[in-house]
This record gives sequence, structure tokens and C-alpha cells, in this order.
Amino acid sequence: MTRLADLARVTGLPVDPHLVLDMVIPVHDGIQAQGDLLVVPHAQLAGQVRAADGAHWQEVPPAGVELLRGAAGGNPHTLVADPDTCLWTSQVSDVEGLAIALVDAMAPVYLLHREHGGTGIAPGRYVVRRQRELAHPAPVPDQSSQERRDTRQQRREATRARRRAQRRIHLVAD
Repeated sequence: MTRLADLARVTGLPVDPHLVLDMVIPVHDGIQAQGDLLVVPHAQLAGQVRAADGAHWQEVPPAGVELLRGAAGGNPHTLVADPDTCLWTSQVSDVEGLAIALVDAMAPVYLLHREHGGTGIAPGRYVVRRQRELAHPAPVPDQSSQERRDTRQQRREATRARRRAQRRIHLVAD
């Protein structure tokens, strides 16, 4: 059972004081999110993501591997593993261009982040990728909405014209 304090001590990476250091980090084999990153079992993306031809696989060192640094030079997402338990490569081919690494874990491994804490990854092959930002398109008004706006505008203009006419009548009468 790995605790957040254990990961911080082994890597030398700090974690924010609001995090519970003696918390046991749960280990999962499904899709996980940590801030800007998603960890997805490779089987779910096998048709889209693969190791590039001639990819160089490396062992994760005891201090960990920085996979991604947050936006604007923020805190790193660091892959941490015991010796001889995890290989990784950043040489990936991804049809969507979101994958940043493939990870082969032979034992539980972890992602560590200063603000998000730790995420446990069960043995298996995983794709580590950026999360996609989905922008919602601006709603296109239907014709009836536009017609209603036009009608309201015409009414406002007609009301203003009546008021101007009433003021002129009032001024002439005085």
C-alpha cells in the first residue's frame, strides 16, 4: 500500500499541504483523470494509438519521469514506479494527436502531481494523453427567434416615434 507521503519522499517532489499525506493511493485499471491528463487502458485505443516504429522504451527511474507540465509552466505530472516494474515511451503515433506516452506497468505505478496528489495505475499497458477541450458552438438562432427580435425592435422604434410625436403635439399646444 503506497501513501502520498511515500511518493513525495521517494521522488523529492512536493505536494500541497491541503492533501492528506497518509492517504493510501487507490490503484485502478480503468480510465483515470489527473488534471490535464487522462490515463486510458491501451485496449480501448488500440486502433488509434500505438508505439511509433522503432520506439525507444525506457525504464522509469526511481525519481520518476515528468510526462507533462501544467499550462503556463505549472506543476509536472510525474510517473513514479519501483525499479524494474515499468517501461514507457513518448514515441507514439496517435490519430488524434493527444497521446504523450505509452506505459507498460508490470506492477502498480503512480502519477504524482503537486495539487492533485497521486493516482494509482494497475499493471497493464496504458495510453497517457492530454484531455481534449470541447468548445460548445455558439447557438444559431432559428428564424422564429430572429423574427421575434426584429418584431421587438420594430415595436420599440414605433413606441419611440409615438412619444416624439406626443412631445411635439404637447409643445405646439403650449
